Amino acid sequence: MEPLASILIPCYNASKWLAETLESALAQTWDNIEIIVVDDGSIDNSLAVAKQFEPDGVKVISQANKGASAARNRAFQESQGDFIQYLDADDLLAPDKIELQVKLFLDSNLDFVVSGEWARFHQSPTEASFIAEPVWSDMPPVDWLICSWEGGGMMHPAAWLVPRSIAEAAGGWDESLSLDDDGEYFCRVVLASKGVKFCSGAKSYYRSGISGSLSNRTSPLAWESAFQVRELCTNYLLSHEDSPRTRHACAAAFQRLIYSAYPDATNLIKKAEAKVKSMGGSDLKPDGGYMFRFVANILGWKLAKHMQELAHNLH
Repeated sequence: MEPLASILIPCYNASKWLAETLESALAQTWDNIEIIVVDDGSIDNSLAVAKQFEPDGVKVISQANKGASAARNRAFQESQGDFIQYLDADDLLAPDKIELQVKLFLDSNLDFVVSGEWARFHQSPTEASFIAEPVWSDMPPVDWLICSWEGGGMMHPAAWLVPRSIAEAAGGWDESLSLDDDGEYFCRVVLASKGVKFCSGAKSYYRSGISGSLSNRTSPLAWESAFQVRELCTNYLLSHEDSPRTRHACAAAFQRLIYSAYPDATNLIKKAEAKVKSMGGSDLKPDGGYMFRFVANILGWKLAKHMQELAHNLH
C-alpha cells in the first residue's frame, strides 16, 4: 500500500483563489492523497466553493473563526496521512510536487523533512521564477536554521512535506500567534527532525501581493506576534546549540525584524535592539532594491525606509 499524503488547507475568505488551489491539489500525480479544507468562519463564498469539490473526495469542515493556526490544527486532527502537506488556500502545487517528495522518502527513511523549490506569483503561476537560494540544499537542522536566519532564504508552508511522526513530535501550531506563525511551527519541525533534504523539481507557488493578507499586516498585534516568534525560535535553537554561530544567527533574526518593523513599532524595535545586543550584535544589512541600497549607503537605512514608505503610499 502506497503511503497516504494529507493535503491540509486552512481557508478564510479565499473564494477568489480556493478553486484553483483545490484543482492543483486534486491534480497531484501521487494518487494516494486526502484533501481536507477547514473553512475558518469565512464571510465570503469560500465554504460554498469548497463544497463544490466534495464530489471529488475533498473533505470540508466548517468552524467558527479561530485563526489560521487553529484551522491547520483541526485539519491535522482530522487527517490520516503518513505525510503532511500544508497548503494555504491561495497557493498552488505543481502536479508532481508530492510524488517527487514522497519518492525521496521511500528511497531513504522518515527521520528528516523534505523541502522543495518555490516561487512567488501574483496572478498566474506562469509568472513564477524559481531562483535557487542557499537553503535549497540538504542540511542538518541547526545548520539549516542558521543559514535561513543569516539571509539564506526561507520556505513557505507549501514547500515542505513532513512525515506524520515528525509533525507529532514537533507539536501543533501555536494558536496564539498570527504573523509568522509558520516560521515558529516549521522551526520546531526542522529541529524535531534529523535534517532537511531538498527535493529538486518539487515546485510550489506562493501567491504574493494580496491586499490585507496576513503576511502584509503591520498592526501592533501582528508585530508583537513576529517578535514572539523570534523569541520562541531563538530559544528553541539555543536549547539545541548555544554557541557563537547560533547566537549570531539569533541576532540576525531580531535585526531583520527591526528592519521590517521600522518605523511602525517603536517599542518593539527597542526590545529587539536589546535582544540583538544580548546576542553579541549583528552585521546584517537591510534588504532592498538598488535605489533603497543607494539611498541607505548615503543617508542611512532609516531615512531610506521612510522614503520607501513615502513612495509606496504615493502609488
